[in-house]
Amino acid sequence: MIESPERQPVHTVYGGAQLFKPEIASTLGARALETMRTYAPDPSAFAEFIGFHSGAELVRTVFERTIAKLEREPVEDYRIDFEDGYGIRTDAEEDGHAVSTARAVARGALQANFPPFLGIRIKPVTEASRERSFRTLDLFLNTLASEGEIPANFAVTLPKVTMPEQVTALVRKLKPFESVKLELMIETPQSIIDASGQFAIPKLLDAAAGRCRALHFGVYDYTAGCDITAEYQTMTHPACDFARHVMQVSSAGRNVTLSDGATNILPISKDRAVVERAMRLHFEHVQRSLANGFYQGWDLHPAQLPTRYAAVYAFFLRSFDAAAARLRNFVEQAARATMAGDVFDDAATGQGLFNFFLRGINCGAFTEQEASAAGLTLEELRSRSFMKILDRRRKM
Repeated sequence: MIESPERQPVHTVYGGAQLFKPEIASTLGARALETMRTYAPDPSAFAEFIGFHSGAELVRTVFERTIAKLEREPVEDYRIDFEDGYGIRTDAEEDGHAVSTARAVARGALQANFPPFLGIRIKPVTEASRERSFRTLDLFLNTLASEGEIPANFAVTLPKVTMPEQVTALVRKLKPFESVKLELMIETPQSIIDASGQFAIPKLLDAAAGRCRALHFGVYDYTAGCDITAEYQTMTHPACDFARHVMQVSSAGRNVTLSDGATNILPISKDRAVVERAMRLHFEHVQRSLANGFYQGWDLHPAQLPTRYAAVYAFFLRSFDAAAARLRNFVEQAARATMAGDVFDDAATGQGLFNFFLRGINCGAFTEQEASAAGLTLEELRSRSFMKILDRRRKM
């Protein structure tokens, strides 16, 4: 895997703060593996169970890499939730959880399989909940800092954003903690188009003053805010596609990553058919998000981990051979044009092909050595720039 600060986790797992333990990742990974042993203990059974129809070799590879991932690093990003997943509790109880979870993070950070990305989701910064939200944030961060260093890649997620002033208030609150990034949840109509009729996201990112790491789409709050009834509040609703596309175009070039929302039909049942339908739906949703350029999403249950990784690996591995041949030919043709002094003006296509391999490597779908089948050296892969590759080859 290319170790890079630019790595984007493939998911964020949300869990109520009352449930957080230092060994949470191992626990979730063990439960995910148990789900596979129960319902899909071999490659063909797994493929049938999640609705993955492909050749036997690809099925086996996806199965084996999913198992290996769940054993090695079952959770890439975990969000300790003090909002919807936590509920309404007394101030004393929330104070206690803010302190205890911070101490649990300090202990967990010493464990080998602790999530490489981590954070907390606070309550909205509204008149009704700002005081409670900031008190939880203060208690958590001050306790964590007193226990040692705040982990790398730590972020605070701000939900239900409606105006830039809320982001500004959080940035001020985080001033003593320079390493802490923030993430904004895009889950209100006002966070897509503001009262002036303009895209809201550029203003929200400006208010973040360079500290925003990611934008997360909240499917169910957003559709509710659009007055869509519960029956039709799904990941695939056209209103969600519109919002996601606005997120893409209005954050382009702003150095933030994008995350899709969650499949809320969970594989919780003693009925095999119910579990199968839920896991198939999640697999389909992840594949759809990937096709639409959202390479991260939320997971809410350990049985969604196998389908998350299987969907991601299948997405990249299924296109590997064609993409490798295309990039190899593209680089050769572009290099020849450059060396001959001809104008080559399709660098964006080359970088897009190159990015496919960078994302595939970073998510673990394939290795750097496997990616070299595209005709690139390890040095070229690690350059992360198509134009640098062309410049290097021009000078050879």
